[in-house]
Amino acid sequence: MSITKNEIKLIKSLAQKKGRQQERLFVVEGIKGIREFLDSEFVLYQLYATDAVFDAETRLISQKDLQRISALKTPNTAVAIFKIPNSKSVIKSSLVLALDDVRDPGNLGTIIRLCDWFGIDHLVCSLETVDCYNPKVIQATMGSLTRVQITYTDLEDYLEQSKLEIFGTFMEGNSIYSGALPEEGIIVMGNEANGISSKIERLVNKKIGIPRFGNLKATESLNVATATAIVLSAFKGQYY
Repeated sequence: MSITKNEIKLIKSLAQKKGRQQERLFVVEGIKGIREFLDSEFVLYQLYATDAVFDAETRLISQKDLQRISALKTPNTAVAIFKIPNSKSVIKSSLVLALDDVRDPGNLGTIIRLCDWFGIDHLVCSLETVDCYNPKVIQATMGSLTRVQITYTDLEDYLEQSKLEIFGTFMEGNSIYSGALPEEGIIVMGNEANGISSKIERLVNKKIGIPRFGNLKATESLNVATATAIVLSAFKGQYY
């Protein structure tokens, strides 16, 4: 059965945040990624594939139709649409990662994978942070989005109400290797270009940083996803 113009229009609209918010749907491409979501709590809306490779109900389409609905230069067998779930309440204990205005989809996708790897169950994002259902974020997470709870909220308000210790990452912060780090708390990572905003900085209890070991010490800063990996490793490594 050929894919209809209305279906193509719907799928194309989900490439934009406005379309995803309006329809409460998002797109996943590729066999591996789709299987991760099918095996999770996410609810399938529609599944298109050129071959019957899934146990779920599938609309078989031609390669030409797949190319028409895919956002990839080289489409990979299948495109699925899933429903965006309702937001859950933010965890009030444990180790939480918070993002202050992270804008790059690749960075967010990598950070979600890092949360999955280091056992961070909850990621809190400011309202300005890139949408986790952005197609580029979905691709970068490689399925980890199914195992990390993500909440978008007013970050300033969330931090003001939290009773957990708040750690902020700064160039001038104390070395993450200089003392014991707790099992519970909130780690805030900042914007790619500007770091943590002033309104969030005032709420930080402890400023932490990654020391530079290079002889010249000329590198201005680390990529936020790279910095996140190092910081999470330092926090989690103490209790491994």
